[in-house]
Amino acid sequence: MKKEVWMDKRIPGLLLGVLLSVWIAMPAAGQTPTVISLGYSGSGISTDLRRVMEKTRLWHKRGLDVRPVYFNSGTTLTQAMLGGHIVASDSDVPAQLNLKVSGIMDVSVVAVTINRLEHFFVVRSAIKSAEDLRGKKVAISRFGSASDVTTRMVVRFWRLDPEKDLAFIQSGNTPTRIAALVSGQVDAALVSPDSLHKVIASGCCRVFADLSEIPFDYARFGIVMPAAFIKTQRDTARKFLESYIEGIHIFKTRPEVALEALKEDGLTDPQIAKWVYDRISKSLREVPSPEPKGIQAAIDSIGTPKAKGAQAKDYIDSSLLDEIQKSGYVAKLYGK
Repeated sequence: MKKEVWMDKRIPGLLLGVLLSVWIAMPAAGQTPTVISLGYSGSGISTDLRRVMEKTRLWHKRGLDVRPVYFNSGTTLTQAMLGGHIVASDSDVPAQLNLKVSGIMDVSVVAVTINRLEHFFVVRSAIKSAEDLRGKKVAISRFGSASDVTTRMVVRFWRLDPEKDLAFIQSGNTPTRIAALVSGQVDAALVSPDSLHKVIASGCCRVFADLSEIPFDYARFGIVMPAAFIKTQRDTARKFLESYIEGIHIFKTRPEVALEALKEDGLTDPQIAKWVYDRISKSLREVPSPEPKGIQAAIDSIGTPKAKGAQAKDYIDSSLLDEIQKSGYVAKLYGK
């Protein structure tokens, strides 16, 4: 009988390790998770990172109950921020910046996860040159969204006047833009990397330009929060940002987790999934600093009279990221 009692107390090391890991990943007993409404627009890129974070429960282990809310354009995303329906956004930085540019709401960029253009400019197969784009219809999500301001900025590189030479059609995010391209309702559109294979496979279209090859910084994806939220909920905001930093680390160093997330999102072809993974992993920044050059490019691309005098430094709050870096957390993650 004594032997049986002794055996009952001897918990196997492996089971103990599992129990401890679960305990560490859970909020303290009796602690109510802090709810954060997170707005996002578009599929792929930021969504892929978010799925990795959800699969590895990074928010949960920090006592956060993050509830992502999808919006079909950056414009509606900004309206949700203004209305107080969300307290953070991780996509469409230019549209969020327009809140402050317009003097409507004080927001700050606390992190830039991808500091370059990442989409492809896709056209109907008959279009061979920039000159062929004159008079053509280009799909965007909504006026004022990142797809709008980015497209206008890019066509200027090709010496086209977006106001005179092209017709902009509001259609929605990548899936609806692809549908419009395939059906011939529009002639060109931005397409995210994870959806490129779909439109190319249709045979209707071709890649006119890979925007990542344009050599300049641009704060396209990142975390934007109301300045008031950062001030009054600073600890929560820091935990939220820290989760993204760990999520980027997992995305970069544990490809099996990211590839599984991509598969769940519909990328079942291993070669295509690996190509998408490599591209996003390369673009995600270990330290997602909101750097002035990329922020300024995003502000300038808004193109309104008020944006002309806006300075990047007034739109950045790097204090949360600075605190995390000074704590040694990032260095510890990457073993530096």
